Amino acid sequence: MRFVIIGSGRVGLRTARVLREEGHEVTVVERDENRAAGAVEQGFDVVEGDGSHEDVLARAGLAEADALGALTGDLNTNFAACLVGKHHDCRTVMRIDEDYREEIYRQYAEEVDEVVYPERLGAIGAKNALLGGSIRAIADIAPHLQVVLLTVAPESPMKGYSLSEVELPGQARILAYGKKDGPLAIPLPDESLDVGDRVAVLADFSALGEVRQLLVGAEVAAAAGGD
Repeated sequence: MRFVIIGSGRVGLRTARVLREEGHEVTVVERDENRAAGAVEQGFDVVEGDGSHEDVLARAGLAEADALGALTGDLNTNFAACLVGKHHDCRTVMRIDEDYREEIYRQYAEEVDEVVYPERLGAIGAKNALLGGSIRAIADIAPHLQVVLLTVAPESPMKGYSLSEVELPGQARILAYGKKDGPLAIPLPDESLDVGDRVAVLADFSALGEVRQLLVGAEVAAAAGGD
């Protein structure tokens, strides 16, 4: 997937880094010259300029992007960038600082796909919001190892199979399993995968695409970050 991240501060850069480590294409937009230079040094494709301006976002490839994350510390910049993103049919995620009142949160939440409080959720929360769909990261265990929670979709090739029949790529393994709307528990070999069931998987970043394709389905996996 292709992402445009507005802001290369602590939240924006960490989110961009996690996305890139999973194999996604990321372009960072930053108006501060020093921060932009720092992002370039870390190997990111950077467009210098104000992320609230449509011409700047156009240079960042917004027309080809799947999602836009407006993750600066400036609420007005974030909101304006999201409005431009919606105009280009992008999924939009807007950062809002935790000290804003609930009524302000609700006001903006109606205009964008998702609002995040990165100070509370962390960069992994912002990444989950960008990906959307039936996949949610639970924790980064190591630089290239992650626990993800996947929801079985109708397109899943493994729908109807028992857990003992599911062969995951690489060293990936199922940690927990839960029926739809039920609690997660230790996976039992004879339990079968049905639509809506949830599976917690430990996998290397390089194997996540294949894991998603097997458990969620090719079409859904592509929309939510699969290869």
